[in-house]
Amino acid sequence: MFYIIENLDQLQSLKNLKYKEAYIEVIPHSPILHPVESDLSLIYLRPLQSHKGYILSVDHSETLCLNSEYIGELIKQYDTLYVWGKKEFLHFYLHKNIIDLSLLSPKYEVETTFSHKVLEGRYKDFDKINTIIPLVKHYEVCEKNYNNLKSYINEPTNKFYNNRVPLVFNSIERNGLRVDPLLFEDYFNKPNQNTVYTQYNYRTTTTRPSNRFGGINFAALNKEDGCRKSIIPKNNKFIELDISAYHPTLVSHLIDYQFNTSDIHQSFAEMYGVNYKKSKELTFKQLYGGVFKQYQHLEFFQKTKAYVDNLWNLFQNQGFIECPISEYKFQQNKLEEMNPQKLFNYLLQALETAQNVLILWDIIGILRGGKTELVLYTYDSFLLDYNEEDKNLLLQIQEVFKKYKLNIKEKQGINYHEMIPTKK
Repeated sequence: MFYIIENLDQLQSLKNLKYKEAYIEVIPHSPILHPVESDLSLIYLRPLQSHKGYILSVDHSETLCLNSEYIGELIKQYDTLYVWGKKEFLHFYLHKNIIDLSLLSPKYEVETTFSHKVLEGRYKDFDKINTIIPLVKHYEVCEKNYNNLKSYINEPTNKFYNNRVPLVFNSIERNGLRVDPLLFEDYFNKPNQNTVYTQYNYRTTTTRPSNRFGGINFAALNKEDGCRKSIIPKNNKFIELDISAYHPTLVSHLIDYQFNTSDIHQSFAEMYGVNYKKSKELTFKQLYGGVFKQYQHLEFFQKTKAYVDNLWNLFQNQGFIECPISEYKFQQNKLEEMNPQKLFNYLLQALETAQNVLILWDIIGILRGGKTELVLYTYDSFLLDYNEEDKNLLLQIQEVFKKYKLNIKEKQGINYHEMIPTKK
């Protein structure tokens, strides 16, 4: 069979081979557009039992075109699909068993060719560039990617990061953020935008996700210059739920410590004998930089220090530590210039991410029954585009944080800048 599949007879012939495992890549119209905004051009499918891969054409200038749904039927017959980037793949197709090879090769850079670079440079504004890049060049890139990644196929992947993480971030990305077109252009120099899309990357050293797309860092939008005014709700208003004293709370869970009040920073202020603002500063300096001598006698920091020391001993003796919830491993042979405090900070960020994924998983499940959308997540903050018909759903979401023993502060507003604390 020829490697290009462009009609139903060829597609049926490929189905009849009854392969059960395959490496697969989606090639959208554009590598620059967000996957939500880009249609499919091609699919590369490399059955593991085959000596070659196949290009299935959906929209390309050199071939006849197949309906994407027919290709979806073919994909369903596979027991296992291997991809580099499950979150990205899920924007185009769903499948019951996808293995994300990017978890094992997070620093891998996908292949390209001189033809790709020349045409992408020549037609920078053409949003269907992949439909005119020669088919043979797409095939060349995909074959190289497969050959570079195939050694990871039989390695075990972290189930939490393979099964839960891609789904929650894919769900948030799909919702997008509504913007005021004029204000958004003023602040970000991007005209003709009514909706913008975020893109989460959790292939980081600590797994804590960054969130950048189109030159905008959504995880660090300026709070002072007014740019957040350009982000507006589709529904009635924004509701933002912020977790209070998140890292101190997570540490207290790790070391089994109980604070004497729900306001953790106030508890610390009383321990230190300082005001509230100074208390927050002292606590974070010690969590991330090590305990000060004058506070080593406090039970919280005694237990924290013992936990850090034990963590470091495990790391030294067994060559890795395993994070709570996700069971993600920090391996000694993959990390440089580690020390006890740095290792503890890595674990805290990984624990924060894993805890947030559980929270996001629950919230997304609750919102399936309503019009409210979860549109942005940033470390300790969850932004809801809230519809007033969903009052009961909001109460259920608030209960999620209680379930995980987390205290929250709530704000609401008519845009992402003018957020006012909710009266209780």
